[in-house]
Amino acid sequence: MKRLNLMSRWRLPATLLAATLLFPDASFAEEGPTTAELAYAIDNMILFIAAVLVLFMQAGFAMLEAGFNESKNAVNILCKNVMDLGIGVVLFYIVGYSLMYPGEAFSGGFFGFGGFGVSETPPAPEPGALNPQVDWLFQVAFAATAATIVSGAVAGRMKFSAYLVYSAILTGLIYPISGMWKWGGGWLDAMGFYDFAGSIVVHAVGGFAGLAGALVLGPRLGRYAADGSSRPIPGHNLTFATLGVFILWVGWYGFNPGSQLAFTGAANTDATVLIAANTTLAAAMGTILALIVAWIVFGKPDLTMALNGALAGLVGITANCDSVTNVEALVIGGVAGVLVIGGIVLLDKAKIDDPVGAWPVHGLCGIWGGLATGIFGGHPMGAQVIGSLVVPLWAFATMFIVFSALKAANALRVAPEEEQRGLDMSEHGIPAYGSEAASRA
Repeated sequence: MKRLNLMSRWRLPATLLAATLLFPDASFAEEGPTTAELAYAIDNMILFIAAVLVLFMQAGFAMLEAGFNESKNAVNILCKNVMDLGIGVVLFYIVGYSLMYPGEAFSGGFFGFGGFGVSETPPAPEPGALNPQVDWLFQVAFAATAATIVSGAVAGRMKFSAYLVYSAILTGLIYPISGMWKWGGGWLDAMGFYDFAGSIVVHAVGGFAGLAGALVLGPRLGRYAADGSSRPIPGHNLTFATLGVFILWVGWYGFNPGSQLAFTGAANTDATVLIAANTTLAAAMGTILALIVAWIVFGKPDLTMALNGALAGLVGITANCDSVTNVEALVIGGVAGVLVIGGIVLLDKAKIDDPVGAWPVHGLCGIWGGLATGIFGGHPMGAQVIGSLVVPLWAFATMFIVFSALKAANALRVAPEEEQRGLDMSEHGIPAYGSEAASRA
């Protein structure tokens, strides 16, 4: 009872303090902010926090990819992740955002452009109204995520300059154009295709772009013996990799719940917490089943497979987290956890070297997420099949052309001696760890 009294005593002052911070020019002696103004402020501030969480996922990708690869390539991977964000922010501001959201005049179409830059004019304050600045901030974080997925798939043998070309093309053109087809009101949206937070629009795009890169590049030196047998190249720091997955898992609470976009009102609140719960359940079940299947297949409880299983569950639930029940989320995440092991084995059989499992996690499980949205989420299955195939095919085909053009120009892959030495020294001139400086000089 005493605790309740204290809460009641401080509730009004706390409310007034919060309102004062949000509306410093308001005169509360006469009248406070309207309900519409408060809802507008809360919706936009929560979306800002969600955007920051998604941006922080770049740290998770950096740790995961660096940990899953050799120490001699750690600086190269980290630098690629930094530049993905830098290039992505600038290009998505200049052209990407307007390509992805060209306006109602291009509704139902394949392509549109709404002009350079992002509007700085705020809308009239009302529930659900988004300031274009915070909307752009949230969307650019997604663009950077799509780009950085590829970094791990091409790790250890790609020229840094070639990677910068790829990153610019994906974030400036490829991702925004296919994103417009659904989220910008394009032809897939008109058909009824549904992808709540990006299993297809974000993750499958990155996963299949990574597959194209891995195919054109070929495997790392020593990855496969002359007789075709597989020679795994262990990651140098699974502590980093595990930390990276935990960061990504936390960041996903910006990714999925943030995609609700409006958070005030009982219906929006209920939807947001359901999304968060479904996201958690799918990730957990993906982790469990990936470890169990890996234990059966490989004879040991493999940490790397459990980590990829968590990410697989997260990717699988992203398209449908607002449309399914908790039990269905468990099923979706569990299937994703099994699929990711199958995808990793399939790539190994085909001698396609994807050091971090980018295609199994983001490509294969991204498609599963799109299809599961029709199976469990009640959305038209025909539209889900079309969208779940066309968007990944677009990303694969366009990026295959880009990577092939770079290869033809001898601008794609480092020389064998540079790869053997490590990209940290050959491409950047610095080691990730000081103790390696002398040995790799």
